[in-house]
Amino acid sequence: MLLFGMKMMSEGLQKSAGDKLRKTLDFMTGNRFIGVVTGFTLTAIVQSSTAVSVMIVSFVNAGLLSLTQSIGVLFGINIGTTLTAWIVSIVGFRISIDALALPAIAIGFILGIIKWKYRSAGSFFLGFGFLFLGLHFLTTGMRTANVNEIFDFYAIAGAFAHWRFVLVLIGAGVGVVITVIINSSTGSIALIMALAFEGVISFEMAVGMIMGAQIGTTLNAVLVAINGSTDAKRTALVHVMFNIIGLLWALPLIFPLLGLVNMILPGNPWANIPFNEAIPLHLAGLHTMFNILNTLIFLPFVNQYAKLICLMIPDRETPRQSKQYKFEYLATRNVNSPELNIIRAEKEISNMAGIVSSMYSSFCASLRGLRSEDGTGGEKAAAISAELFEKEQYVDEMREALTNFLIECSRDGTPNTQASTLRGPLSIFHRKRENDQELRVTSLLRIISTLEQMSDECLSISNLLEKSARKNCVFKEKQMDELIPYVGQVEEFLALLEEQLKNKPTAEQKIRAAELESDIDKNRKRLHKLGRKRIKAGENVRTELYFIDLVRRVEKLGDYCFDIAEAV
Repeated sequence: MLLFGMKMMSEGLQKSAGDKLRKTLDFMTGNRFIGVVTGFTLTAIVQSSTAVSVMIVSFVNAGLLSLTQSIGVLFGINIGTTLTAWIVSIVGFRISIDALALPAIAIGFILGIIKWKYRSAGSFFLGFGFLFLGLHFLTTGMRTANVNEIFDFYAIAGAFAHWRFVLVLIGAGVGVVITVIINSSTGSIALIMALAFEGVISFEMAVGMIMGAQIGTTLNAVLVAINGSTDAKRTALVHVMFNIIGLLWALPLIFPLLGLVNMILPGNPWANIPFNEAIPLHLAGLHTMFNILNTLIFLPFVNQYAKLICLMIPDRETPRQSKQYKFEYLATRNVNSPELNIIRAEKEISNMAGIVSSMYSSFCASLRGLRSEDGTGGEKAAAISAELFEKEQYVDEMREALTNFLIECSRDGTPNTQASTLRGPLSIFHRKRENDQELRVTSLLRIISTLEQMSDECLSISNLLEKSARKNCVFKEKQMDELIPYVGQVEEFLALLEEQLKNKPTAEQKIRAAELESDIDKNRKRLHKLGRKRIKAGENVRTELYFIDLVRRVEKLGDYCFDIAEAV
């Protein structure tokens, strides 16, 4: 129940903070300090350091982030993951379950079943309530079952009474194992706090287990990087080495660190009293202090650290680059973060728009080059067409891969699986939460389809230009003067579209998109009339028909641009 509550909390936060999450990702390309803030914010929103670290490895694997850029983000992830520990330590052991968890579940349930724009907040409240209800059952269950008689950890503590540091080391090993099994550092830390609060384990063992949880949480990033690129493996190693090196310096200094925590926070965790509220509070303080100090130690040496990681995992021999598209996405079934999955797809769709834009720019360059051609225009236009044909095939493969990925996201990445196993009002709550996600996926599928159609159209107009050049139907200077500004408007529209896909469209961009659509339509009508007039005046009919067809196809690209602008 505790882990289920954490998952629901995470999904509710992601849905309610979707736009903020996308904006936060844009900061990743900043300096190391901004990277730390980004990592902290992402983990605070998603409430899963495992999910965010896996996503960072995926971004590096896809080339969206460099190794150096990812390091600061990974540092921030470690600090962000301490937030839930503070909530659990402050709220979970100090307030009656009746006064907190049950009202939160009631509020979340009500928000989830009514038609209200804040129903994602209902998911958060429901998850919050389940988390603390699970924590309540854990602690009371330990109390009534006399767990400390079944698992006599205090026998171990007694054997090493004069070697408290050995207890910390044993705890560290146990913490690694527990976190790997639970697959959540936040979940394992909540469990460790409950064990220590109930007196099942000593404070020294709890301290070691908290430190060991830092290592266990890196496992998923390692697993997903195994089949990834060299940079993906390096990013996973950055995460692992950061925690291992931190543990190596922190363990010998653990008691001075605890002394510092004791000076800052109230209460005495060493006091041998039942249900000591200072224990979870001081464990959360140690967890945060360790991660902040570790980050401060590493942060000035980010570049040197990156070089060390590169030495440990050298570059592989570069294989011959494949012309086939491969969607470099890494994830595990254990990491279920639909918001981040869709953001990953959005970034790839932005790349797809960049390829289409480059295809159209190649056509524009070929068109402008015909002004000064000396009979070789057909050959050069053919070379451009061959290049665009390869890009068009690549975009087709992108469409197939991204469409499949988004459909999988809508099946597995949203709470559909949970809803199918639930009955009654709770299943209605889940179905309502899915609506926004489904609309977003549908919109992205529409954009992908339109971009693929645009790539087809770019290839068609390039072939048309090649055909006209080969048949020596070259446009005259006056025709080119009319055509170049017109095709330039679509080029501007595509650049605007790229910007809109990368960031949330501004009011000015929306206005400009509408203006460009209107101007392109007006110019298409005007150029058609000019072409027909020249035919009546006795100009070369074949050349003018090529001109009119080219104008029509370029205007069609403008329509596609406006369709995507509306979808965005």
